[in-house]
Order: sequence, then C-alpha cells, then structure tokens
Amino acid sequence: MTTRNRSLLNRLLGLAAAATLGLAAGAAHAEKKDITLAYVEWSDTVVATNVAKIALEEQGYKVKTVPLSGAAMWQAVASGEADAMVAGWLPATHGAYYAKLKDKVENLGPNLEGAKIGWAVPTYVDINSIEDIKAKAAEFDGKVIGIDPGAGLMKASEKAVKEYGLPVKLVEGSDATMVAALKDAYTKKQPIIVTAWTPHWMFASFDLKYLKDPKGVFGGEETVNTIVSKKLKEEAPGAYKILDNFRISLDAEQKIMVENEKPGASPAATAKAWVDANRAEVDSWSK
Repeated sequence: MTTRNRSLLNRLLGLAAAATLGLAAGAAHAEKKDITLAYVEWSDTVVATNVAKIALEEQGYKVKTVPLSGAAMWQAVASGEADAMVAGWLPATHGAYYAKLKDKVENLGPNLEGAKIGWAVPTYVDINSIEDIKAKAAEFDGKVIGIDPGAGLMKASEKAVKEYGLPVKLVEGSDATMVAALKDAYTKKQPIIVTAWTPHWMFASFDLKYLKDPKGVFGGEETVNTIVSKKLKEEAPGAYKILDNFRISLDAEQKIMVENEKPGASPAATAKAWVDANRAEVDSWSK
C-alpha cells in the first residue's frame, strides 16, 4: 500500500471512529421522554399532578400518572419506579417518610405554601378546640371521620386521640368517604368531626372551622413539595427544570378543586383550562 493510500485509509478510519463515538455520546445523552408521576388520590394532589402532567406533555414528554398510598408514593420515587411527585407535605405530615428516604430522593422545594392539617367541624357545631371533644364525644357518636389508613394526617390524628385522651374512634376511609359523611351530616345539621387539610375544596363548599390544637399535635403551617428521583436531573434535565419551577397558589388550587366537584367535571380538563388561562406562567417553568 502506498503512503498516500495508507494516509487516506487512516483518515477514513479516524472519521469512522469519530462518527461512532459521536453516535455513542449522542445516545448516552439522549433525554428520557417517558415520565412517571406518583400521587395520592386527594383532591389537591389530583389538581397539582394534572397541571404538572400537562406542563410536561406540552414540552414533548409522555407522562404516566400512578395513584398510590402515601407510603408507596414516597417509596416509588425513592426506588426510581416513579420519576417524581408533587405531593410531599412537609415538615410534619410526610415527615416520617422524608426522614427515612431523604437520602434516596431529591427535594426541589415547595410548589405550594400555606398548607395545613387538623380536625374540622361545621361552624354550627358548638366546640372550638380539640380539648372540648372529651366532654362531648357522645354528640359525635364517639367518632372522628378519617381518610386512608397510613396517611400522615391519620398518624397525627391517632396521636391526637392519645395526647388529648379522647374517648373516640378514628374511622378509616378515604377523601371521598370522609367528604360524603360530611355532606350528609351537614345537610342534616348534625355534629361531625372530620380530618381536614388545606387546600381542600370542602372549605369553599361548606362553612367549616378548624378546631384549635393547643398541644400542637398537628404542627403549624406546611408546604407541599416536589420530590424527584436522584436520577431525574441526569436522565431528563428538561423535565427536571419544569418540575423544579412548578408552582401553584393555594387560591388557584382550591378554585380548580371546586371545578372538579361539579357534575361531569374532568380533572384533566379543568387543569388544562387553568394552564391555558395562565399560559405565561406555565411556559416560564420550562425556561
């Protein structure tokens, strides 16, 4: 082989190698486009998850939403089975989950501020503090109507029963069954105590009041945080940016929740309507 031919061959081999390396590098850095969001089927979380889903889909991501219990939701993000969730109530409600898994997830910070948990009663009920329940438990049939077992609010409620020495039973159920019981009692003007949190559409639909908690069992103001897997920033930096910038106000979320309770309403449609009405804000999340 002549020197000229050898030089040409080496050059072609070099170009081929460079092209191969380039393709490999491109493949290594190709952004993941399938995103899984975990969530709990609470009214507020349904709203936030649908808004985040639409924001991601508008930027070309294929988004799957998976309803889970609170504990399973945190575990799914920690294990990487889910990429993210926008439902991390901190510091108290999900504090135990976060303490256990904080080294396996990344907390992107609050997406909503002014959250709160506790017990609530209709305003026509003549008690104002959790302490008042002890002497009037019979008026409430000895029950506090709760939500799904294992929820942070339920764990705090179990603690409240013990701390205040209350002769009541904490009834397990779901967001839907709790609200159904509230609606029935409210219609009949009967006494009822429910586990409650803000944001929730029931505060817009019923005249309710939180019971004072002098022992501080339910903690103070909370934030709802965006929690993502440790791999998300590397695997899908664009999705990471959107989720990192994602925010929704307490007022906006509660208004969407009220819309979701109307007959025939679709959470996906109400979320899309909010996104369209707040286009500049939503578009800024991807910039």
